[in-house]
Amino acid sequence: MKNLETVNILFCGIGGQGVLKAAEVCGLAAMRQGYHVKKTEVHGMAQRGGSVESHIRFGSRVWSALIPQGKADYLVSFYPQEYERLKGFLKKRGISFMEELSQARILVKDPRYINTFLLGALSAHLSLTEDNWMAALETAFAGKGLQENRHAFLLGREGLK
Repeated sequence: MKNLETVNILFCGIGGQGVLKAAEVCGLAAMRQGYHVKKTEVHGMAQRGGSVESHIRFGSRVWSALIPQGKADYLVSFYPQEYERLKGFLKKRGISFMEELSQARILVKDPRYINTFLLGALSAHLSLTEDNWMAALETAFAGKGLQENRHAFLLGREGLK
């Protein structure tokens, strides 16, 4: 593992959209790459449809799981209103995935896989190997929807280049 400044990614959406699963896959891929990873979750209402956000940070050494305001390198939102609520976390040259969300809604036939599509789009910006992403997907989706999630991930990773 090479020395890496901390990468800050904020995933957000509403309950049932796969926010936590996307953050889990991202964290697994970073750990497989040999990085130190911290992840935390913030839940709104304890039911489907409530606000959900997950902060993930990885690098050579990470001390806190929470991303400070204005320091997120990437803001991956699965729901436009949550993007509006949390866009203050994105740093000045940070990357938002709102355009990719619009494309995902057109390209992904089953909305259950939009989160994995956006994860694939994010992966194209990170220095984590495709092998580590695939292994993370296999771990997170072992026996349940792996092929569909792999397809959506690759569509997001390669389909937007």
